[in-house]
Amino acid sequence: MDLFERLVQNKGPLGQHSGVAHGYFAFPKLEGEIGPHMKFRGKDVLNWSLNDYIGLANHPEVRKADAEGAAKFGLAYPMGARMMSGNSDMIEEFEKQLANFVGKEDAMLMNFGYQGIMSVIDAILSRQDAVVYDSECHACIIDGLKMNFAKRFVFPHNNIENCEKQLERATKWVQNTGGSILVITEGVFGMLGDMGKLKEIVALKKKFNFRLLVDDAHGFGTMGKTGAGVGEEQGVQNEIDLYFSTFAKSMASIGAFVAGPKDVLMFLRYNTRSQIFAKTLPMPIVYGNMKRLELLRTKPELKQKLWTITHALQNGLKERGFKIGVCETPVTPVFLNGGEVEAAGMIVDLRENYGVFTSIVLYPVVPKGIILLRLIPTASHTLEDVERTIKAFEAVSDKLKSGHYAEHGMKYAISVMPATTNA
Repeated sequence: MDLFERLVQNKGPLGQHSGVAHGYFAFPKLEGEIGPHMKFRGKDVLNWSLNDYIGLANHPEVRKADAEGAAKFGLAYPMGARMMSGNSDMIEEFEKQLANFVGKEDAMLMNFGYQGIMSVIDAILSRQDAVVYDSECHACIIDGLKMNFAKRFVFPHNNIENCEKQLERATKWVQNTGGSILVITEGVFGMLGDMGKLKEIVALKKKFNFRLLVDDAHGFGTMGKTGAGVGEEQGVQNEIDLYFSTFAKSMASIGAFVAGPKDVLMFLRYNTRSQIFAKTLPMPIVYGNMKRLELLRTKPELKQKLWTITHALQNGLKERGFKIGVCETPVTPVFLNGGEVEAAGMIVDLRENYGVFTSIVLYPVVPKGIILLRLIPTASHTLEDVERTIKAFEAVSDKLKSGHYAEHGMKYAISVMPATTNA
């Protein structure tokens, strides 16, 4: 079979729905200034699908810094990979500030979060090593493990008893190979909104010899007294051996960093292939990210506002009988019962008739028969936004329970298909 013919005939688990989904349920286009109120297909919507946790995307000081950086440096500087010709004093200063903020000796700037964590995993693990990881780890971690030849041991999400069993198995493995053990988990699990059990995993170091890598993409800037993340929140930041995060969430930007011991970070600088063989981040982005980090440090009221909105949203949903899981963080999942038809009808109804835009998640990410609506509260939302959203959720929940979407859901989906398929 021709390669391209096979790709077109077998579009994959997500791509198989592209004829209906593209441009509406998937790859939607939100327009206007980034914030809670944007436009979708020409209509005003209340938006709960942006990771702009503390509202930096359109903060005036951030916008000013971004403009200054572009005017001062242009987008080309520095040219080349960092090892060859793309290093600068500003990058090194930014790394010092990042390391200091999360309480580590050193930090390394990286171009992207997804690429970054994959590259770190690839650099530090060998085929003699074992890795123990949470089953709900993000796709970037799973993909990083797939690239590597280390022996994998997975434990059910946040199941510390099983994590200990996997560590026992991993210990036996490395006793035979002469390798080492790495445990990987997340600070905040971005779909379920719960925290990784870092404190309990750290306690296992008394019994097992391993290093801990934490991906804290959703915790950096939102969790802990200073915003240094879930390790700070749980009082075990010093016990995290490698701390990783992206700038794509609370800093509303692009890029990532990994922080840890100085000698380990120097190893990573010389062995992380995605950084060695790629152009470094443009200086305007570094310049703007330094301003973002400054605001994380000096404007605690932004994080406080985020949590005011978070508590109002989560408490309001629970008071009205919605199931939102553990919810220890701003990430707010709402679990409802229904299939694809009901989900399609409900999301169209929410967007078109109630003006509420939120992300929807179905099987295989969640079990069959479950609909997950994920809301991301931010410091830019208002209490009025919260109340309006909860009322909309009450209305569509009543329709779902009455069977309205089972009967009319496909009609709702078809009503948006022409614009979808022509996107």
